Amino acid sequence: MRVPGRVLTWLRDHDPGLAATRRAGRTALVMPGLFALCSQVLDSPTIATFAAFGSFSMLLLVEFTGPMSQRLRAHLGLAVAWATLICVGTLVARQTWLAVVVTVVVGFLVLFSGVVSSVLAGASTALLLAFVLPVASPAPLSELPDRLAGAALAAAAAMLAISLLWPRPAADPLSAPAARVCRAAAAQLRADASRLAGEPDAPSAKQCRVTADDAAAAAADLRTAFDATPYRPTGLSTGSRAVVRLVDELTWLSTIVADSAPPPDDTAAGDCDRDAHAVRRAAATVLERAADLLDTPRTAPDALHAASAELRAVIDGMEHGATTRLPVHRPGPGTETEIRAFIGALDLSFRAQELGFATLQIADNVDLAAAAEHRSWPERLLGHEPGSVTQPLASARERAAAHLQTESVWLHNSLRGALGLGIAVALADLTSVQHSFWVLLGTLSVLRSNALNTGQNAVRALAGTLAGSVIGAGLLQLIGEHDTVLWFLLPVAVLVAGIAPAAISFAAGQAAFTVTLVILFNIGRHPDWHIVLFRIEDIALGCGVSVLVGLFFWPRGATAAVDRALAAAYTDSARYLAGAVRYAVGRCAGGLPPVAPPDEENRQAAAAARRLDDAFRSYLAERGAKPVPLADMTTLVTGVVGLRLAADAVLGLWQRSDEQPDGTDRVDARLVLLGTADGVSGWYRNLAAGLDDGAPVPDPMPPDTAAEARLVASLRHDLRDENGRATDTAVRIIWTADHLDVARRLQPSLAAAAQPEAST
Repeated sequence: MRVPGRVLTWLRDHDPGLAATRRAGRTALVMPGLFALCSQVLDSPTIATFAAFGSFSMLLLVEFTGPMSQRLRAHLGLAVAWATLICVGTLVARQTWLAVVVTVVVGFLVLFSGVVSSVLAGASTALLLAFVLPVASPAPLSELPDRLAGAALAAAAAMLAISLLWPRPAADPLSAPAARVCRAAAAQLRADASRLAGEPDAPSAKQCRVTADDAAAAAADLRTAFDATPYRPTGLSTGSRAVVRLVDELTWLSTIVADSAPPPDDTAAGDCDRDAHAVRRAAATVLERAADLLDTPRTAPDALHAASAELRAVIDGMEHGATTRLPVHRPGPGTETEIRAFIGALDLSFRAQELGFATLQIADNVDLAAAAEHRSWPERLLGHEPGSVTQPLASARERAAAHLQTESVWLHNSLRGALGLGIAVALADLTSVQHSFWVLLGTLSVLRSNALNTGQNAVRALAGTLAGSVIGAGLLQLIGEHDTVLWFLLPVAVLVAGIAPAAISFAAGQAAFTVTLVILFNIGRHPDWHIVLFRIEDIALGCGVSVLVGLFFWPRGATAAVDRALAAAYTDSARYLAGAVRYAVGRCAGGLPPVAPPDEENRQAAAAARRLDDAFRSYLAERGAKPVPLADMTTLVTGVVGLRLAADAVLGLWQRSDEQPDGTDRVDARLVLLGTADGVSGWYRNLAAGLDDGAPVPDPMPPDTAAEARLVASLRHDLRDENGRATDTAVRIIWTADHLDVARRLQPSLAAAAQPEAST
């Protein structure tokens, strides 16, 4: 393979989708060109500096998502923010005390605004650079027009570049493989339903196996695309986060579809009730409509809504049918054969029910992703959730107010960053550092990441800066008087600086960025490698400030925050599941005081899930490699959805019941359900403890065949009423136990994903 081919292969392996390469390539073309235009043609060093850093910021440090019109509006808003911050920074820079106070205020507002929306979260570093540049370079107000002109040129060039130079794909990179999984699973469901029903034109066993293999291969391809990188393959937006969660949900669905497939022989043909067939076909329709919406998210979701409503109706009909028609022709009442056959028939219906619930969850996530694409620019800017009844501005205020509490990672990191920049401004003035910009740059280099340990991040920043300074000094020594060579090296340095953080490491990116600055500040001057050595001192001072502030003001970052949010979400969701089972027990037995639905537990679990989503967004916002693989973190986040879904299913199952307690005690069935619920919810509480404080992660619970046998024995006399029909209560008791078993079957994947968490 030729060198260019090997380089491209390496880039695709380390930069999936070439997202970082695309940003770096555009910046490498635009930034040197603007700098040459302003410094050589316009002969204005001030315009050149602000144009260069402005284009670097607007092209490399941010990448907005959505349709091109939305991206252009976002860049226009970023340009206005840049102009405002340049004006503020220029006005306050000449008074040290004023510069320090305003730096703290502006730094806090910029960083904390990320809690409001993904747009602001993704642009925080670019916005801080817009303020740091003028406040670190005191100048008379007469220079303000030149500074604004440089920023305006950068904004105009950036908008042209994102439109014309290798535009970012509008679709999420995971949408296409997710759509293929939906279609493959739908095809398998239709084939299985037709064969189970024994239809004349049903596919053969061999054809069903081929369809199942296609579905498994599509799911494996999606997981491979997602697991291929330790960096986020998608954006921070609401729609992108929904697609991230969709990966695990589709993996979960594929497992359900595979488990519920008919056996390879023909023994199961015709051995499933028609309602279960209808659920499979309705689920297939929903998956097909979801795939259509994933492929074209800007289209109306009416077809998906109609298909989802039909699936819900079919599931309700299946539940009613199971509680009024099963069993029909079975061996003699009360025999073990009769009981096992009854349970087996209910298991077929429950598998269809489980499949339906999983499909509806996928449909809701796809609908959320599509609805997020339809939001207006103000709604995106203010982080307005699709379907929210509150106005965008009110939603933004509520989200910000919810994080004005001591345990909020957004509050911690915002205070840390603001105070770090303020102290750096003060130290740069008190120590009379000649280039205070470099001190602030060192501070920003460490604070721009919410890494788990500020000290580790500072070490990487210093190591990268030292390496970049040595390389830069060596280049200047080799170049000597040949200043023209620097012009040719500048785009190469920018390209490497853009690719290195994602494809190599944070330290490599820091080294490449330092080389870029060395070249930039020596173009047009007599190259002097001695000055590079002084820059190490400046940046070391800035990194030291960041370490000090980080250690003093909550050094734990987004990874620790998402661990705490996961722990709280699992704790509250486990409490909700236990409450739903207690409600079920109260409905299934007579002579007991009524039990209220677990509405409060439901609200607490939903609130914890929202806080987890905010923490997960903060985790995705971190640049560079993740302390915990993104695939493992996503598995843990999606596990909360599965646990809450099991609780929702149990609660809804008994709220839809029209049958009133008949006075039967059913003490054994109650004890089995409560014992199983306590065991399952206790396991999730232990998992939460492991995520929060590093306690050992519990081993997954094995199947409890003894409890199943006790449940069957306890219901021996309740399976049929006097007319020989299945009783509503008995069927719902068995399905409640099945839902608890679903929560248990989630445990192996969660325990495997949590093992790295507990050891870090």
